[in-house]
Amino acid sequence: MQSKTRVVAVLLGFAGLASAQSFSSVSISIPKSSVSLPGDAGLRAHTNIEVLVPANSQAWSSSQSPQAAGSPPFSGTLVQTPASIACIYGFVTASSGCNPNTVTANPTGGSKAIAIVDAFDDPTAATDLAAFSTQFGLPAPNFSVVYASGTQPAQDPTGGWELEESLDIEWAHAMAPGAKIYLVEAASNNNSDLYAAVAVANQLMKQAGGGEVSMSWGSPESSTETLLDAFFHVPGVVYFAAAGDAPGVSYPSASPYVVSAGGTTLSMNLSTGAFRQSYAWGDTGGGPSLYEPTPSYQSGVSGLNGSRGTPDISFDSDPNTGVWVLDSTPLDGQGGPSSPWWIVGGTSVAAPSLAGIVNAAGHFYNSTATELGVIYAFAGLGTFKDVTAGICGPYAGYLASSGYDFCTGEGSPNGYSGK
Repeated sequence: MQSKTRVVAVLLGFAGLASAQSFSSVSISIPKSSVSLPGDAGLRAHTNIEVLVPANSQAWSSSQSPQAAGSPPFSGTLVQTPASIACIYGFVTASSGCNPNTVTANPTGGSKAIAIVDAFDDPTAATDLAAFSTQFGLPAPNFSVVYASGTQPAQDPTGGWELEESLDIEWAHAMAPGAKIYLVEAASNNNSDLYAAVAVANQLMKQAGGGEVSMSWGSPESSTETLLDAFFHVPGVVYFAAAGDAPGVSYPSASPYVVSAGGTTLSMNLSTGAFRQSYAWGDTGGGPSLYEPTPSYQSGVSGLNGSRGTPDISFDSDPNTGVWVLDSTPLDGQGGPSSPWWIVGGTSVAAPSLAGIVNAAGHFYNSTATELGVIYAFAGLGTFKDVTAGICGPYAGYLASSGYDFCTGEGSPNGYSGK
């Protein structure tokens, strides 16, 4: 994994937040599966996950380490759970300041189906999802794995795509616990295999009577991307894709027939654990597309200059304010069945979570364009929390501001209306 060390407030070894006085540096590790390589554009995709890890082996107490015995949430940390996310975004009645260590009311709702499209095989997907659900008091999942090629794919030897798959299915289920979750596994991360898997997901959604398809992967834009837009035209299906974890625009997020999911940071009060405010996440992808024209639902957005703008909406994605994920497959030689808990961020958190939220809202619009038309029409009426602070983009050149911006789109969810 690539690492970038940041000094971040991390609470260590205390029974409660109020007594915390010690801080440590931590590192953000980027799995190999999330590294975009030269020549990937138009040919292969990468994941959009980042992992929060201790800077050294002594950085966490044994009772708090995500790689130690025991299960989250851990007192003294502020890692997000399904209940805290439900509290922050208005899906349940707010309580305890949305402190992830004390709130317990989970999202409810969800129906029909959500298809998660990813590459390679995650052999422990079902058992990890079941254990995650039990840990956080979620209903038992209705879950199936589908091999897009008809044959079980190989595993990603680095473990990165397995962590991606665990994240995607767990957080789609967390936001829409009543929905059927399909994990559609592509034979590889080559575009030819991934879009064949999207076609399989499309058929599954038609059989389910509608639903959502989530794609947490992406690659740099290419001049041939408009030819792939046809994959996102199935009636009754709404598509979501991660906006990316680096400055610039990613595809399929840039497709006008896909909801582009950007990233935010959640500010939490270190004394009380209470949620305070959302900011733009500095590493989120976003900006004007090089090849896709402005769609009709963005006709009222200024500054697009004829281009499709990304993202459309946003969700917690900063690994410093990341979410718990259970994945018992080792990642680059770390973790495994005895230490399966990870703190994960990236816009890969946003895509499946937003897909689950739209599913739970229950409107099941006939197309992504209709869904986005509703989002843009109602965003200014309080259905999304406008994120007005923070920076992102090339040379930190984009500012979060009132209304639409290239960091957070129209903002983050505020309840189920307008979705």
